Amino acid sequence: MAPMPPKPSQANYALPADDALRVQLHNEVHARPSARIRLPALVVSVAVLNEEVSREQELAHLRRLPGHEGLQLADLQDNFLRLRGQDHTLKWERHSEFTRYSLVQALPARVTLDGSPRAAQEMGEEELLSSLLLDRQWLSQVPGRTVAAIKLIMLEHAIDDTHQALAQAARWFGGRTVVASLLGNGHSLAVTDFRLRETGFEHMLVMAPAGTTPTRVGRLSQRLLELEIYRLMALRGLPVAKALAPQLAEGEASLAEVTQKLEAKSSSESELLDTLIHLAAGVERATAQHAYRFSATQAYDSLVRQRLAELREKPIPGTQTLGEFMQRRLSPAIATVAATAQRLSSLSQRIERSSGLLRTRVDIAAEAQNQLLLAKLTRGQDLQLNLQTTVEGLSIAAISYYVISLLLYAAKALKTAGLPINPELAVGLAIPLVLFSVWKATQRVHAKLHSRQEP
Repeated sequence: MAPMPPKPSQANYALPADDALRVQLHNEVHARPSARIRLPALVVSVAVLNEEVSREQELAHLRRLPGHEGLQLADLQDNFLRLRGQDHTLKWERHSEFTRYSLVQALPARVTLDGSPRAAQEMGEEELLSSLLLDRQWLSQVPGRTVAAIKLIMLEHAIDDTHQALAQAARWFGGRTVVASLLGNGHSLAVTDFRLRETGFEHMLVMAPAGTTPTRVGRLSQRLLELEIYRLMALRGLPVAKALAPQLAEGEASLAEVTQKLEAKSSSESELLDTLIHLAAGVERATAQHAYRFSATQAYDSLVRQRLAELREKPIPGTQTLGEFMQRRLSPAIATVAATAQRLSSLSQRIERSSGLLRTRVDIAAEAQNQLLLAKLTRGQDLQLNLQTTVEGLSIAAISYYVISLLLYAAKALKTAGLPINPELAVGLAIPLVLFSVWKATQRVHAKLHSRQEP
């Protein structure tokens, strides 16, 4: 096989100018790399809501860590930062709604699953906290409100006998009912009880056989922690949906009443319009307040399902898997949120349709009123025309009377001047001619007015 030719240098190519987002989008795939974790390890992850928490506040808090006083705001621009200590690593991640702080350190040597009396019961919370290589006061003063706090204990332990390994792991949880899954191709065992301790933490335990690579352990840790955090973030839409349910029920009842009144024509248009405006305003306010929460719930639920698929769980006979236990409560909650969002959207559409019906009713009523008004105007114009015709007839008679009077005076003047004329006879004979002339002049005036009005 012929050898491959050497790859030319980038300088030999003449590429167009880079898009402003090219480098940022290209490097997004490397934005949050998984940690390399060596077994045995203790991973503590705390997620806090970062609403009203600025990046500057988080920077100031990170600067309080020994050896990291020189951090700059530019170090946080990528929303990811890994701070390395002498014997631990702290990872900072800022997301849209929450910020996550993850501590990775070696598990204390005294923590084992050797069946000793100390290992036969769950390790005390105070003892676990005292083993953290991170200032507990610093952790308690992280800016934000806690949404998830998880202690993930990762051990190197044989899992060939799955039931025996699960029985040993169950002792860590004080005899409580646990859920467990074989992950991947059976390369590790994950156990948890999804319960909060008095300190606010929940525990997870991972057992992996000797030889498990640090890269695989890091990916497994990231998936399990993200799975729980995204589950809790997805559930944030459930209280909102439950609180909105009475308002939706009231709105639907009011809309049904408006529709009934609209059908029965038992209320005025203005009263129905006021009710619909009130309903529409309430629905729009609820949509503006909660639409993002409902959309975020769907997005987080998609991430939960994705992480579960990436775990490739295998069931252990007699024990629920993490995915089965989680979806048993998560799926109804997500369905409730989705149904509430659909009810809100449907109510808005129904209000719009009812408003359209009311507008149609108002338009029909307005059209009827316009027709009545036009009929009245037509009758008025007819009356005005008849009156005008009558007035014109009287006007012709009056004008003719005045013209004839003038002619009579003129005839009498001519008789006085000596002409042989009978004034009364002459004027009487001229009456028809005068009437015709006045009528003809009136017709000409009408013709001129009509010609001016025509376009």
